[in-house]
Amino acid sequence: MPVDPDGRWFDSTGPIRVDGGIAVRSQRGKIGSQWWSRRFVDLLEQICQPGRLGRGRAYARKGQVLDFEMVPGLVTGRVQGSRPDPYVVTLTIPAYDEAQWTRVLAALSSRALYRAALLAGEMPHEIIDVFDELGLPLFPSTMDMRCTCPDWGVPCKHASAVLYVLAEAFDDDPFLVLAWRGRVRDDILSALRGLPEPTEVPDPLAVDDEPLDARLSDFYTPSISLSRLRERPARTTTPPELLLRALDPPPVRVRHIPLVDLLRPAYRDLVENDPTP
Repeated sequence: MPVDPDGRWFDSTGPIRVDGGIAVRSQRGKIGSQWWSRRFVDLLEQICQPGRLGRGRAYARKGQVLDFEMVPGLVTGRVQGSRPDPYVVTLTIPAYDEAQWTRVLAALSSRALYRAALLAGEMPHEIIDVFDELGLPLFPSTMDMRCTCPDWGVPCKHASAVLYVLAEAFDDDPFLVLAWRGRVRDDILSALRGLPEPTEVPDPLAVDDEPLDARLSDFYTPSISLSRLRERPARTTTPPELLLRALDPPPVRVRHIPLVDLLRPAYRDLVENDPTP
C-alpha cells in the first residue's frame, strides 16, 4: 500500500466520478476572486499542510463535493471518495452569541459608510477592523476539521475540498462569512435598518481654520505616520447577481444544490457576454 508525503498509508484507488457535484469555477491558479474569499484561502494556506490542500483543490475542481450546508458555527459537506458511501466533513468554528452580535451590529450601524455598503449587498474591507476592535475576529485562525474517512491527517483531502468549495461560495455571497459566525444576511440587514442612523456624519473635507504663523514649525509634518498608510482596495462594482441577493431565495434545490446557486453563474455570463460597453 502506498505512503503519502506525511508517511501515512492511503488507498491509491481514485475517487468515484460524480455527476452533478459542486466543482469550483477556478480550474487553475488561485481559488477565490473577491478579497474576503482570498483572505479565507490565505488563512487556510497558513494553518494547513500544503500537500493536503493541493489534493483537496484537485477534488474541488473535479466536483467531488456533493453538497454542503451551513448553520451558525458549523459547515457540513459530503464528499465522494473512492468508497461507495460519501464521506461526511464537518468544519466547526465559534459562533458569536446574541450579546456579541449586538455589539458588532451597533458598531457597524454607527459608521455610515459600512452600514450603506452592507445594505447594498457589499462587504467593505474595513469590516475586519470593526470585528478586531471588538475582539471578535471575522475570519477563523483555527477550526475543528473532521471527516469520516480513514485518513487521520488534518485536513484530509475531503475536508480540504469542502474548504475550497466554501471559499468560492463566499465569492458568490459575502454574507456567508457572517452567517458562519452566527448571523444570516436577512437578520443582519433587518437589524441595520432598525438601528438609528448616525446623528452626525463627519465632513471628510472639513479642515480646522488656523493661522499659518501658528503652524510654521510643523506645517510640512504629516498628521499620520507614513508607516501606517496603506493602499485602499478598489471598491468593487455592483455584482451581476445583486437581484438574487435582494430577493428571498426560493425553496428549490436541483440535485441538492439551491436554485439560487445555479442561477448565479448564468447572471455572470449575461454580464460578461453583454456587447454594450
